[in-house]
Amino acid sequence: MSPKSNLGSLPHWDLSNVYKSLDDRAFKEDIKKINQLLDDLDQYMVDNDISKAGAVSGPAEDLAERTGEYLDRMNALLRLYETLFAYVVSFVSTDSYNSEAKRIMSELEMLRLRLNHQDVLFQGWIGAISQDPKKLPGITAQGGSAAEHSFYLQETSEQSRFLMSEDEEALASELSLSGSRSWQKLRFVMTSQLKVPFEKVGKTETLPITMIINLATDPDGDIRRRAYEAELAAWESVSEPLAACLNGVKGSVITLFERRGREDALHQALDQARIRRDTLEVMMDAMRKYFPAFRRYWKSKASRLGVEKLPWWDLMAPIGRSDKRYSYDEAQEFILDHFGLFSDRLAGLSQRAFQNQWIDAEPRDGKSGGAFCMDLPAVDESRILCNFDGSLGQLQTVAHELGHAYHNECLVGKTELQRQTPMTLAETASTFCETIITDAALSQAADVEEELAILEDFLIGSSQVIVDISSRYLFETEVFKRRAVAQLSASEFCEIMARAQIDTYGEGLDENYLHPYMWTWKPHYYSAELSYYNFPYAFGLLFSLGLYAIYKERGKEFVQEYDELLRSTGEGTAADLAARFGIDIRLGSFWEGSMKLIEERIDRYVSLK
Repeated sequence: MSPKSNLGSLPHWDLSNVYKSLDDRAFKEDIKKINQLLDDLDQYMVDNDISKAGAVSGPAEDLAERTGEYLDRMNALLRLYETLFAYVVSFVSTDSYNSEAKRIMSELEMLRLRLNHQDVLFQGWIGAISQDPKKLPGITAQGGSAAEHSFYLQETSEQSRFLMSEDEEALASELSLSGSRSWQKLRFVMTSQLKVPFEKVGKTETLPITMIINLATDPDGDIRRRAYEAELAAWESVSEPLAACLNGVKGSVITLFERRGREDALHQALDQARIRRDTLEVMMDAMRKYFPAFRRYWKSKASRLGVEKLPWWDLMAPIGRSDKRYSYDEAQEFILDHFGLFSDRLAGLSQRAFQNQWIDAEPRDGKSGGAFCMDLPAVDESRILCNFDGSLGQLQTVAHELGHAYHNECLVGKTELQRQTPMTLAETASTFCETIITDAALSQAADVEEELAILEDFLIGSSQVIVDISSRYLFETEVFKRRAVAQLSASEFCEIMARAQIDTYGEGLDENYLHPYMWTWKPHYYSAELSYYNFPYAFGLLFSLGLYAIYKERGKEFVQEYDELLRSTGEGTAADLAARFGIDIRLGSFWEGSMKLIEERIDRYVSLK
């Protein structure tokens, strides 16, 4: 796809207000500044005996002063470091051939090791202080930065129980660069540069794998089928090296959670998500309870497509009047109009994103697939990557990522340590914004065919988040179980994935045409820092649907409380923040209430003729 197409001119993002280029003197000076800040903090920690074996006696005023100074220095470091790293990501994620950007990223990752080591020393020190249960409350009672970061300090105290020794943590961090992170990078390079010959309209082109995946939504069933076959063949051709990558990452995770005294890999994911294991189980139970509803949807879709059972290549097939395609300008106008009905602040933030080229929308060779939003703390802005193809689904993707940018906007003024939001709550604003767009599209549907197409798009997304994510959860659980015993081959990964899809999609899908290679192209599996990346998306969908129902009841008075919730996501557990709206996430009734909203749309879809 070229920038000039029937979609309009698709923008590349602009970060020139951050730095002019990788050769910019300001960029190079800030790299030097980071090194100096790291040196200064190292010296401060030595001078003030901040480590697990350090001094923890003395008056609360002294401990509070030392704690507050560390927090201030670390916040300044993170604000600059995260900006530098995001700037380099803007090059690497859009051009995996850029060797200079990859070299600089490697340098920054080396600096991250020092940040991690400082964090480990501080965690150990806070853990030692907390051996006396009165000391940490005494420190935060003194006011200042320590008081402002009381939630962070309490969480640090709790997580300090799962640290190895300082030397072991330092070694693990250093080895990650040549271990799990290298496997992760190899997977990204291989998948971003994978190309597939494909014939369309009598012409064969060599397309990036991301564009082949996008053909899953093509109106032509023959194109969808051939794209599916081409995609699976492409993944099979690189499956063994990708299996080595996944074995390497999961093996590292298993070794570390055992050394750190974790129950399992899920234990750390739950702590990162700031939810309890029983809360996750209640949510997953509610999701499974509604699998039959999704199977009704797929059976209805199969009937509309004239097949007995739905093959994988038809899962995302458009139904209804599917010839609607949005130019980029039309997508922008639609989003701004309907965000404005929710709040001027959301519309204003989105307007800035469009006008100031915060969004990189063009699919191209070397560019990462999927979509994401990244924060640039030093300028209090965000940048969004997507692969726009003119579909309603891609319009919703832009809205989703703008939701993340809005969340970042609500956090402006908070320190970096106060902004550390768990994935469960990080998906709240993004999914909420998607819901705004879906409701708007449904309200404007001109006839049954258009309503059907919009419902189809919503149900494709919901089934991915509820059912497919359930299959990914089963897949990852089984992989961790079996990888603890031995490495797995590509065929074993495929077998586990196929079984997980059968267990979740059930009779709604043709078992002869699954996607056993789904593990190859989902980048989340290859992150050693974020195991079980999947379930927070389900949490985000169902939690935001619950919030949206409250908004529909209360109207504009909801907006200020909602903004404050987003502003507080780094400073509370998911349960505590949800309780502000009278929501108890530990109860199955809440999750089932959100699932019923999805079921109502399934019922409407099935009833339409």
